[in-house]
Formats: sequence, C-alpha cells, structure tokens
Amino acid sequence: MVEYLIDRHSGLSPYLQIVEQTKRALRLGVLLPGDQLPTAREVVEATAINPNTVLKAYRELEREGLVDSRRGVGTFVRRSLAKPQTAADSALRAELAAWMLRAREAGLEREDAAALISDALDSGFPETTTGGP
Repeated sequence: MVEYLIDRHSGLSPYLQIVEQTKRALRLGVLLPGDQLPTAREVVEATAINPNTVLKAYRELEREGLVDSRRGVGTFVRRSLAKPQTAADSALRAELAAWMLRAREAGLEREDAAALISDALDSGFPETTTGGP
C-alpha cells in the first residue's frame, strides 16, 4: 500500500502531490491492478489534509483511467504504469542507486542531486521539457 507524504512547502498542491505519488507507485510496481488505495479517511488521518482534497485526487486518477472508485467499498488500481526497467531489482535502478551513493560521497546535498537529475532529464528527454525554471 502507498503512504502519502504531503510537503506543504513544495509549491505543488496537496491533491497533485497525491496524484503524482500514486503515479510514481504505479510506475515502480508498488501498486498493481486490483490493489486498494488508502481510504480518504486514512489519508486525512495520516496527512491532516481536507477529505475533499483526497477525493479530488482520486477523481483525477479515475478520470485518467488509472483507478476505479466503488462507492462504499473503496478505490482500486485499474491499470499499472510499471515497466520491467523501473522495478526495484532492475539494472537501471541499481546503476541509479550507485550514482546516488557516489553523489553523497562527493558531498552533494539532496537538492544538488535533484538539480543534476532534472538537468539530465531535460537534456535526455527534451520533448517533455516544460520550460520551467
């Protein structure tokens, strides 16, 4: 099951954080078709956000065809976004983990590593660059 973490200083709305964290879990194979998402009540208790925020995120995921909501039962994963290359035991994941270790050993902070990764992503996948800062 996924546990949502809301960063109130990220500049990203809580509902979008839930959407993005769910998609990440779907891409990594943490959530699989048939898995149940936490109830709105569970998310509210864990994050102290408004229940309507959770419901808005779940509606967005449903609109995208990723989950199905069953009234009185819960919200369930409809389809996965996982690829074999993104699994926790993949060679790419191992290479990335090794790079992270080297970055930490070189004295980089999390934000430094994130900046390098964002720059590399923008260079490697220019068709998806948003043109942001």
